[in-house]
Amino acid sequence: MFPDRGTWKDLVTLSPCSSMGIAAFRVRVPGEARARLLRVLGAMLCLASGSSQAGGPLGIDHAWTLDQSGVWARSVQTGLEYGVVAVEAAGALWLGNDSELGHTAWQTVDSSLIAGVAAQGLKIAFSRARPDQGGDPNQWFRGRCCRSFPSGEVTLQASFVTPIIVHYGRSDPWVWALEALPLYDSIARLKSRAHWQTDVIAGWALGTGVGYWTSTFETPITVQLLPHGITVGFSKRF
Repeated sequence: MFPDRGTWKDLVTLSPCSSMGIAAFRVRVPGEARARLLRVLGAMLCLASGSSQAGGPLGIDHAWTLDQSGVWARSVQTGLEYGVVAVEAAGALWLGNDSELGHTAWQTVDSSLIAGVAAQGLKIAFSRARPDQGGDPNQWFRGRCCRSFPSGEVTLQASFVTPIIVHYGRSDPWVWALEALPLYDSIARLKSRAHWQTDVIAGWALGTGVGYWTSTFETPITVQLLPHGITVGFSKRF
C-alpha cells in the first residue's frame, strides 16, 4: 500500500532542512500538476525529518514536542476547520452553481464531503494509535480507540483549496498560497501530538486527489441532490 523508502527517495530529493523545518527540493517527475503535488509532499517529508528514532511505514514517523501555544492552539485549529466549512457552504449557497466561482464553491463542497467520508472510513479500517496513545507509530488495527490515520482535518483543508487552485491557479498564481492552509494544519496537528507524519501526508494527498477529481465534475453531486431553488444561488433573489 505504501511505497518503500527507496521508491520515495527516487521521487523526491531533499536538501537539509532549515531551522524553520522547510527545505529547498526538486522533483524528478514529468507533468506540472504531478510535480507540484510532489513538491507539497516533499515539504511534508522535510518537516518529518530529523529523528534517529523514526518509524512507521515510511520510516519517518516520530512524535514532536507538545506545543499548543499561540498560533498552534487547539482553538485556532478548530476555528480554521469551522471557518473553511462555513466559507465553502456560504459561498456555494450565495453564489449558486451558475457562476464560475459559485460552481467552484459547489465543487469544494463535494470535495470536502467525499474526502471526509473517505478519511473516516480509512480511520476505522486502519485504527492507528495516535502519538499520545503510547508513542509507537507502528500500532495499527487497535480497534475503536484509535483513529489517527489519516488526518481528517488536513484532508479537509486540502480538499477545500484544491478545486480553487485547479480553476484559478494558472490565471492567478497567488491562489497557490492557499496551500498554506493544509501546511499550517499539518504542522499544528504534529505539534498537538495528535498525528504522525504519514497521517498528515496521507490526509493532504487524499484531500488533494479528491479535490482534483471533483474539480472535473460538470455538475457537482450536491447540486444534483439539492433542490434547484437552493443551488441557483440566494444572491439572485436580492
